[in-house]
Amino acid sequence: MTEFVMMGILPDLATGLHISIAEAGYLISAYALGVVIGAPILAGALAKQAPQRVLVWLMMLFTAFNALSAFSPDFHFLLISRFLAGLPHGAFFGVGAIVASRLADEGKAAAAVATMFAGLTVANIFGVPVGTYVGHNFSWRITFVVVAIIGLLTVISLKKWVPHIAPNRHASFRGDLKIFRNPRLWLAIAITAIGTGGFFAWFSYIAPLLTDVSMFAPRSIPLIMAVAGVGMTVGVLVGGKLADRVSPIKAITLLLGVMTVLLCLNGLLASSQPAMICLAFATGANALALGPPIQMLLIEHSKDAEMLGSSLGQSGFNIGNATGAFLGGIPLTLGYAYSSPQWVAAGLALSGGILSAWMLLKRGPRAPHDQHLRESTALSIVRAD
Repeated sequence: MTEFVMMGILPDLATGLHISIAEAGYLISAYALGVVIGAPILAGALAKQAPQRVLVWLMMLFTAFNALSAFSPDFHFLLISRFLAGLPHGAFFGVGAIVASRLADEGKAAAAVATMFAGLTVANIFGVPVGTYVGHNFSWRITFVVVAIIGLLTVISLKKWVPHIAPNRHASFRGDLKIFRNPRLWLAIAITAIGTGGFFAWFSYIAPLLTDVSMFAPRSIPLIMAVAGVGMTVGVLVGGKLADRVSPIKAITLLLGVMTVLLCLNGLLASSQPAMICLAFATGANALALGPPIQMLLIEHSKDAEMLGSSLGQSGFNIGNATGAFLGGIPLTLGYAYSSPQWVAAGLALSGGILSAWMLLKRGPRAPHDQHLRESTALSIVRAD
């Protein structure tokens, strides 16, 4: 909610702080930059701590900095507070994925990660519209207060319901950094950034595509976005089941191939309203289905430093967010139609799919992808009294 509601309240925020829309857009970039930087640093620095405790600490930081955003006196203070609020974001999702996978029944690690990621889709269906409504009709500051309250409730929930998991006392930040010597990990990050960049090139410019090409009334856009959000909810659960049935890299290759086709269809069928409603659901579902197998792939290639490796998924997503929106906007600045970003999006998805297919072909014989997770589950889960 805190990441995507910014798009909805940007005009209100700009008016309230007496800045331009372009300047307000820097607040989105500041948060994304915080995610990219904070994910590996915080996850690595806290690697020796119990995962449940790490989640609590990260959410306390998240809550505090979002509350700080609500009381920012000027643009520069808010810019810094948004950067700080983004720092724990990636690490939280990375550590959360580890906890979910270790608490899962055997053979259902990816499905458990998908259940956690379903929170993203709930935020898009309910949280973002509510936050946007509050920002429009009351104050953008109240929107951040709501986010902080949700963060506080999350801290309480983590303490009450997430069981204790034994920490890795042998971990060290310097030792964990050794995973970056693994070229397959870098390839997995590149697949994440480039492949999901296709989704963000689509998502960033979907509103003008629907109004100017598909000729939907502006008041219809929130409903179509809700359709995409429902698709995301379905997709993330399907992606989890898929990644439990086949290896993560096979699932990613398949899903990026389907994404390429869907994005091409968005460009070809943009003038058809029924087609665009169906494609909004399908494209949203396909994009979020990538989340669980990507997390499992990163865990697979960061053995002994899973918390750090898993956190890199959010860094990759946010790099994809920035590059997808930037590259998708280039044909628009050159005067091409609003359907043109769809071809950029398809090209990014295809490029990510080619990388994942190459990684799949180069993969040597290995044990089942969740074997290490099953061993970790058997050895390290200790439930608190």
